[in-house]
Amino acid sequence: MSAETLANDNLSTPANDDTHQLQTLSSGGNSVTLRDSVEVALKNYFAQLDGAPVTEVYQLVLSEVEAPLLEQVMKYTRNNQTKASTMLGLNRGTLRKKLKQYGLL
Repeated sequence: MSAETLANDNLSTPANDDTHQLQTLSSGGNSVTLRDSVEVALKNYFAQLDGAPVTEVYQLVLSEVEAPLLEQVMKYTRNNQTKASTMLGLNRGTLRKKLKQYGLL
Protein backbone atom coordinates (compact mmCIF):
# COMPACT_ATOMS: atom_id res chain seq x y z
CA MET A 1 0.00 0.00 0.00
CA SER A 2 1.44 3.38 -0.95
CA ALA A 3 1.78 6.37 1.36
CA GLU A 4 -0.64 8.26 -0.89
CA THR A 5 -3.23 5.49 -0.50
CA LEU A 6 -2.74 5.56 3.27
CA ALA A 7 -3.10 9.33 3.34
CA ASN A 8 -6.27 9.18 1.27
CA ASP A 9 -7.65 6.37 3.44
CA ASN A 10 -6.95 8.44 6.55
CA LEU A 11 -8.89 11.35 5.10
CA SER A 12 -11.95 9.20 4.53
CA THR A 13 -11.88 7.13 7.75
CA PRO A 14 -12.63 8.17 11.31
CA ALA A 15 -9.69 9.36 13.42
CA ASN A 16 -10.08 6.39 15.78
CA ASP A 17 -9.49 3.86 12.96
CA ASP A 18 -6.14 2.50 14.09
CA THR A 19 -5.45 0.32 11.04
CA HIS A 20 -3.60 3.07 9.16
CA GLN A 21 -2.06 5.18 11.92
CA LEU A 22 1.38 5.02 13.47
CA GLN A 23 0.74 4.37 17.13
CA THR A 24 2.47 3.65 20.38
CA LEU A 25 1.30 3.07 23.92
CA SER A 26 1.72 5.80 26.50
CA SER A 27 3.01 5.00 29.97
CA GLY A 28 -0.63 4.87 31.07
CA GLY A 29 -1.40 2.21 28.46
CA ASN A 30 -3.34 4.54 26.17
CA SER A 31 -2.86 4.43 22.42
CA VAL A 32 -1.13 7.57 21.11
CA THR A 33 -0.70 8.36 17.42
CA LEU A 34 2.37 9.95 15.90
CA ARG A 35 0.16 12.90 15.01
CA ASP A 36 -0.84 13.30 18.67
CA SER A 37 2.80 13.14 19.76
CA VAL A 38 3.85 15.80 17.25
CA GLU A 39 0.98 18.04 18.33
CA VAL A 40 1.93 17.77 22.01
CA ALA A 41 5.62 18.33 21.26
CA LEU A 42 4.87 21.46 19.24
CA LYS A 43 2.54 22.86 21.91
CA ASN A 44 5.29 22.36 24.48
CA TYR A 45 7.89 23.90 22.16
CA PHE A 46 5.79 27.01 21.52
CA ALA A 47 4.95 27.36 25.22
CA GLN A 48 8.65 27.35 26.08
CA LEU A 49 9.43 30.08 23.55
CA ASP A 50 7.72 32.65 25.75
CA GLY A 51 7.37 35.06 22.83
CA ALA A 52 10.95 34.65 21.56
CA PRO A 53 11.28 34.87 17.78
CA VAL A 54 11.65 31.55 15.99
CA THR A 55 12.27 30.51 12.40
CA GLU A 56 12.52 27.30 10.40
CA VAL A 57 10.07 25.31 12.52
CA TYR A 58 9.14 23.26 9.46
CA GLN A 59 12.76 22.12 8.97
CA LEU A 60 13.11 21.45 12.69
CA VAL A 61 10.09 19.14 12.72
CA LEU A 62 11.14 17.38 9.52
CA SER A 63 14.62 16.64 10.84
CA GLU A 64 13.22 15.40 14.15
CA VAL A 65 10.88 12.97 12.38
CA GLU A 66 12.91 12.08 9.29
CA ALA A 67 16.07 10.87 11.04
CA PRO A 68 14.39 8.20 13.21
CA LEU A 69 12.12 7.24 10.30
CA LEU A 70 15.12 6.55 8.07
CA GLU A 71 16.98 4.77 10.86
CA GLN A 72 14.09 2.42 11.62
CA VAL A 73 13.31 1.68 7.97
CA MET A 74 16.98 0.85 7.36
CA LYS A 75 16.94 -1.51 10.36
CA TYR A 76 13.70 -3.08 9.15
CA THR A 77 15.12 -3.68 5.66
CA ARG A 78 18.50 -4.80 7.08
CA ASN A 79 20.19 -1.86 5.35
CA ASN A 80 18.85 -2.80 1.93
CA GLN A 81 18.63 0.62 0.27
CA THR A 82 16.56 -0.63 -2.65
CA LYS A 83 13.90 -2.09 -0.35
CA ALA A 84 14.03 0.96 1.91
CA SER A 85 13.63 3.39 -0.98
CA THR A 86 10.64 1.43 -2.28
CA MET A 87 9.11 1.27 1.17
CA LEU A 88 9.56 5.02 1.68
CA GLY A 89 8.51 5.96 -1.84
CA LEU A 90 11.83 7.68 -2.49
CA ASN A 91 14.32 7.44 -5.30
CA ARG A 92 17.34 5.41 -4.15
CA GLY A 93 19.63 8.38 -4.79
CA THR A 94 17.43 10.62 -2.65
CA LEU A 95 17.49 8.01 0.11
CA ARG A 96 21.30 7.89 0.01
CA LYS A 97 21.48 11.68 0.18
CA LYS A 98 19.21 11.72 3.23
CA LEU A 99 21.09 8.89 4.92
CA LYS A 100 24.33 10.84 4.49
CA GLN A 101 22.65 14.02 5.76
CA TYR A 102 21.75 12.31 9.04
CA GLY A 103 24.99 10.35 9.37
CA LEU A 104 23.30 7.03 8.73
CA LEU A 105 25.50 5.99 5.81
